[in-house]
Amino acid sequence: MNAEWVQTEAAPGGTGGCHLPAGAAARGPYALDIAPERAGWGYSSLRVLDLAPGADHTFATGGSEWIVLPLAGGCTVRAEPDGPGTGGAAVFELAGRESVFSGVTDFAYVPRDARVRIASPDGGRFALAGARCARRLPARYGPASSVPVELRGAGSCSRQVNNFAAAGVFACDRLIAVEVLTPGGNWSSYPPHKHDECRPGEESELEEIYYYEIAAAHGTPGLGYQRVTPSGRGRGTDVLAEVRTGDAVLIPDGWHGPSIAAPGHALYYLNVMAGPGETREWLICDHPDHGWIRATWPRQPVDPRLPFYDAPAGDPR
Repeated sequence: MNAEWVQTEAAPGGTGGCHLPAGAAARGPYALDIAPERAGWGYSSLRVLDLAPGADHTFATGGSEWIVLPLAGGCTVRAEPDGPGTGGAAVFELAGRESVFSGVTDFAYVPRDARVRIASPDGGRFALAGARCARRLPARYGPASSVPVELRGAGSCSRQVNNFAAAGVFACDRLIAVEVLTPGGNWSSYPPHKHDECRPGEESELEEIYYYEIAAAHGTPGLGYQRVTPSGRGRGTDVLAEVRTGDAVLIPDGWHGPSIAAPGHALYYLNVMAGPGETREWLICDHPDHGWIRATWPRQPVDPRLPFYDAPAGDPR
């Protein structure tokens, strides 16, 4: 549906306006369009754009920085600065990938105050991860070979993290974005953790969006589950949602995790984060009842199904 939606506080045990099933946040050319105004927060944005073969799309970046991330297919990204004295156009050819489960992708960073055209000769699906920002950084290309691939956790908590725009990996003003892939049957985003208050050196205040794609198996679409519990801050976000490909969950506050992959169906999610902190950093606090699980990981092997694919040439892992 294309009707306007408004972020609402969730009822205990429910999803409120935080779980957005596929299509619920569609608008115009976007299959998913989450802007700060629509989410009821200050910084984080996410759009998902489907392009038919030979199609293109142009948008203004406004006061936000953006990363164009291929989910399926490749494209050309052209960023034309707005206003005089801001330099010439930047053009990037993104090879992309067949799907989020087939490999790490290259990507393009485009700054605030620009006009961006995305064109795809063969068609594809592209995520636009954004954050309101103050500084205007230069447009840049992010090669797949420079994306650090991390195997995090162990045993049934094993998952793969593609840290393409993690803090300290790729320069942005406020935007932090990573991809997480979880083998079927495993728990990810675990132990539950939060980042909803500023405690220098201990915790960052970051709004977060989860966008999901789930691998089909034996001709059956996949599913997963997402849990968010109140932390005593903010809106008291409380979510227990069955998620499917194209769904999103908003996390303005609260302990988030686990993200659970159903047996036989690998789970992918894109995390987009931004917040008001002067320093761009991802500092989390584990739930006090569940943080002990980290101490068990050194005694367990990483799930042998990981990594999902070979790391790109030049990967620093």
